[in-house]
Amino acid sequence: MQPLYVQPLNYQGFENSPQNVLLIHGLFGSGDNFKALGKELSETFQVYLVDALNHGQSPRLPSMQYQTQVEALLATLDAHHIESCHLLGHSMGGKLAMATALIAPERVNKLIVADMAPVAYKHGHNAEFNALKSVNLATIENRRDADASLDKYIAEPSIRQFLLKSLKKENDQWHWLFDVDNLEQSYAQMIDWPFSEHSYAKPTLFIKGQNSEYIKASYQQAIMTQFPRAQLKVIAQAGHWLHAEKPRLFNRLVKDFFASEN
Repeated sequence: MQPLYVQPLNYQGFENSPQNVLLIHGLFGSGDNFKALGKELSETFQVYLVDALNHGQSPRLPSMQYQTQVEALLATLDAHHIESCHLLGHSMGGKLAMATALIAPERVNKLIVADMAPVAYKHGHNAEFNALKSVNLATIENRRDADASLDKYIAEPSIRQFLLKSLKKENDQWHWLFDVDNLEQSYAQMIDWPFSEHSYAKPTLFIKGQNSEYIKASYQQAIMTQFPRAQLKVIAQAGHWLHAEKPRLFNRLVKDFFASEN
């Protein structure tokens, strides 16, 4: 089968070791989301902070099918002559990390999935898409103007501030660091899960936020069927953004798992 997409993704790197770790953000994020963790891991590993397709500085594409995203990620490994790596992904990035491990297990040494399960989810980001489309990028003068538009759809200040991190101004023009239209049109692909027949037999760690519903008890069978060596850690008093809410504990779990012998 011919690859659907072979152009490498954009990344930032911390290069201190021949052992490689790739960190993949979630929907509406960028590689910067894991910069603090990347710096900590760089004491031991060579770290790549990846921008997913349609995010950050990576290419725009009308498809977000995970097969396509995996091919882009593998092209990134090939471009940097990385035979294998440890892989961590959060949310949408967690699905991409799982899909990569399932499709190309020889390229993934260990896998960490942050607050995501190998299941199809229901639509859950209508408010975010409506909020983003409500911002008139041609007329706003500052982030306060954008926040006022977002506030009509999103009550939680933390979510609005997360989105506003990706609002940039260049050449007197505001723009988002993600492609709103492509992401909305391909959203059904991102919440789907077409890999239920695959399995990955290497060490895997799922990290759940205690207050998050993204990993439910009813998903345990799906997790263990596809990832038979999976462990689960729960971070107390944390939600879906567990790596931002409890960074010290999250980072320690990640470092300990990647550094362990098993």
